[in-house]
Amino acid sequence: MRLHNLKPRPGAKHRTKRLGQGESSGRGKTAGRGGKGQTARSGSSIRIGFEGGQMPLIRRIPKRGFNNAQFTTAYSPVNVGDLNQFEDGARVDETALRSVGLANGPKLGIKILGTGDLTKKLVVVVSAISASAKTKIEAKGGAVEIIAKKSSAPAKK
Repeated sequence: MRLHNLKPRPGAKHRTKRLGQGESSGRGKTAGRGGKGQTARSGSSIRIGFEGGQMPLIRRIPKRGFNNAQFTTAYSPVNVGDLNQFEDGARVDETALRSVGLANGPKLGIKILGTGDLTKKLVVVVSAISASAKTKIEAKGGAVEIIAKKSSAPAKK
């Protein structure tokens, strides 16, 4: 196999529809651009939401209330049953969970959820944990430590 032998799989490439090839082609005359006007011209593009100079709908609707979504803390969820891949007596923290691939993404912390059964004694150090997960870990003789939430805003003076 060489670079000059490579070609796409059969059916992966389609012929482009040729525009302006007569009326019987289905794309003749105006070539799929409709009648006259701004969008029929070459190089024309209208941004999304533009209504021809009329006040756009998104600006006509009143904006009320407060959305708290930007201030929520997003946790990466990990189920208790997934912790069985660690050795008995191991310390399970954020770095251990990320190295195994159980917690991915730019979340601020990890939350252990109670789905599944735990078979090993573990010391779990996470940002948050559900009540059912905590009872399952402590029932096997393990321990749970809650670390303080990382604050994204600087501390006030």
